[in-house]
Amino acid sequence: MARTMGRHRKRNVTGDGVPHPRKEEKPSVPGRKEKKKKTSTMDIGKFLINVSIGLCVFSLVWFFYALYMRSSLARRVVTLHPSPRVLDTNSTSAGVSPERFWGSYRPQVYFGMKTRSPRSVVTGLMWMRQFSDGDVSLRHTCEQSDRLPGYGWLMHDGLSFGVQEIHDRDFTLTTEFAKRMGGSHGGDWTWRVTAKQHSSAPYPPVVSLMFYVATDTQGSLRAHVEDRTRLSSVTGTSEELGNFKITFRRPTAGEAASGKYASYNYLQTLSPGLDKLTDIVRSSLNPRFVFSPPSGEKRVYIAVDTYNPPPQPQQQKDSRIESDFIVHQVTVQTPFQIEVLFESGSFRDRPNQLAGLVLTEELAVRKAVFDDKFERTFRLQAKRVTPGQVKFGKAALSNMLGGIGYFFGQSIVQSAYNEHPLLYPEGALFTAVPSRSFFPRGFLWDEGFHQLLLSKWDPQGTREAVAHWLDLINVEGWIPREQILGDEARSKVPSEFMVQRNENANPPTLFLVLDKLVGQLESHPDAPSSRDTLAFLRKLYPRLQTWFEWYNTTQAGPLPNSYRWRGRDTDTNLFLNPKTLTSGLDDYPRASHPSTDERHVDLYCWMALASGTMASVARLLGEPRQEYERTHLTLTDNRLLSELHWSEHLRVFCDYGNHTHTVQLQQEKVFVPPGQPRHQFPVARLVRAVRKAPRLQFVNALGYRNTEHDAPYWRGAIWININYLAIRALHHYSTKEGPYRDMAIVLYQELRTNIINNVYKQYQDTGYIWEQYNDSTGRGQGSHPFTGWSALVVLIMAEEY
Repeated sequence: MARTMGRHRKRNVTGDGVPHPRKEEKPSVPGRKEKKKKTSTMDIGKFLINVSIGLCVFSLVWFFYALYMRSSLARRVVTLHPSPRVLDTNSTSAGVSPERFWGSYRPQVYFGMKTRSPRSVVTGLMWMRQFSDGDVSLRHTCEQSDRLPGYGWLMHDGLSFGVQEIHDRDFTLTTEFAKRMGGSHGGDWTWRVTAKQHSSAPYPPVVSLMFYVATDTQGSLRAHVEDRTRLSSVTGTSEELGNFKITFRRPTAGEAASGKYASYNYLQTLSPGLDKLTDIVRSSLNPRFVFSPPSGEKRVYIAVDTYNPPPQPQQQKDSRIESDFIVHQVTVQTPFQIEVLFESGSFRDRPNQLAGLVLTEELAVRKAVFDDKFERTFRLQAKRVTPGQVKFGKAALSNMLGGIGYFFGQSIVQSAYNEHPLLYPEGALFTAVPSRSFFPRGFLWDEGFHQLLLSKWDPQGTREAVAHWLDLINVEGWIPREQILGDEARSKVPSEFMVQRNENANPPTLFLVLDKLVGQLESHPDAPSSRDTLAFLRKLYPRLQTWFEWYNTTQAGPLPNSYRWRGRDTDTNLFLNPKTLTSGLDDYPRASHPSTDERHVDLYCWMALASGTMASVARLLGEPRQEYERTHLTLTDNRLLSELHWSEHLRVFCDYGNHTHTVQLQQEKVFVPPGQPRHQFPVARLVRAVRKAPRLQFVNALGYRNTEHDAPYWRGAIWININYLAIRALHHYSTKEGPYRDMAIVLYQELRTNIINNVYKQYQDTGYIWEQYNDSTGRGQGSHPFTGWSALVVLIMAEEY
């Protein structure tokens, strides 16, 4: 039987049994079966081609989707939080906040003022000693290399006036300022600078003071010169200030005394940025001028002259917009006093000039008000604190207030989805700074400690500072931990610390302040300030939720309810113990071999605080709080804390991780072929040697020399913020019934007394409050002046925790 396409065909048979083909039946065609097989193969090929095309299309769609998603993820690091800002964009303007518009918001210079606006007109002071041996020392930005015997604010109310002493080698400058409200652009202010020689100086020094004013890309200035070289005043205009005038009064021998002989010079030029002002003045100095007082020898002195920008290769030319810059130099022999007046053109009903006796009387009133408020706030005299320590306490507070800055600019940030760093959106930051000389910018974990003190003095200022920080949060819930905003701030930061990475945290110390504000609100619900705080918390709350969630997820540890700092140092060759910069305790010893198995006890405690504060804020605002309460109850359960962090063997709460004790620094071996000079080969370094493999365990590491050239930082030194937390805890337990109450009382009194006495003694001996103190001698060390969290000594003196 013939079979075609799988079907049987009926055959026609004749009588003789021989089959005959049907008329309609075509004879078979040779090769038909092969053709049909070929057709079948072609169908399969088409199918495969279609599948391939489909896969290609799918791959392309997936590729572009992945690109889109990566691009979207990459943009998240520079996408700000979508909730309404806590502060309106004009909240710092003269129209909304005139009393805070002008201020000493340039903590990085010895003396200067600016407004709380993005492109402010800035004013400042430089000075130098004439006829001194050696190189000319031009003072402007606060530099530890200047080796000044001491400088800092003695009184500063954060709003309207300040008094500062700057001790140079053989003379002292006292800088004072006072503000007067009026008009629509923040009112007037006056500076007074008084110079006195030290008793040890062999003869009265001759000093050049250089008062300057500069615009920052907007506004214009005009110099008014008399007698060819004396700049009598500067008039100007800017968007925020309208029309204004700055008058330079002649020097006198003192208040209401006769005038002093002085030589005058001035400089009028353009500047590409505020970070270049020192360089411009230094480059313009010329020793061609003659100081010739009526009685005394004529001597050549150095003064500002014509400024010619140094030639630069085309590819290195500064492309920034140039702005007006004017300098008034007055050279005079000590003692003397000079006043500089800023007068707003919109202040039309000014009763008199804020100068001379009027300024003296105004300063006397402000000082009396400051003294009274300080005692009402901290009650140190009532606690029988010595007069010397009270004066010291005022200086500590004043230096923190005088160290508040207003910054504007863009952070440089990076995420895992960015090949190169990106610029964060432009933003403003009103914040205190740790140190005017070494850290004149905002640090996230420092600011929480700063505001613990400042919230006692100025709750409104604290609310503004916290709001500025939270307004910098991105959509992920991350805040760049170090704020390097603007050219002046960037000029003080090494390049390796410039980029902020979004996986890196910092201790969320702002919750300390929020917890304090919540406590004040709950204890005094009817106070006017409580209403302000409640409204503030309501606007802040969406950002706080995202911030807390960011910590709770990105910094989660390997076990439920455990936490681990991200961003540990990956260099395990030169360090005995890789650093954990993100924890704030940079070189505090943790597990010797970083791993994802780590659990960090300090971060666990910060999250216990944060969850409790979130629950309290939610309760006050009538928001759902159950999840925060559950987290807080879980993290404050001592059984969980013990399970995750208690070492029965060590009898302390510890970090946990991949750790070994048998690690040391050893001289590396550098092979020098025979006959080759040794100096052509690398210098042998101290490198890490591990003699016994690490294992998962509780970490028992207290202190060591961590690298060849890196002295201990957090290890061993006495830090005031950590001691404040310890003293606060001891004070708490000294008031609670329990087996260790008596011990807590003794330890509290002893530690409190020792901290106060040592910080005060070092201030008397050295002229500074320090970043840290030696654990053996008590001597101040690290950066100075450090009136960030070291100023918490005021709260310790006041027993305000």
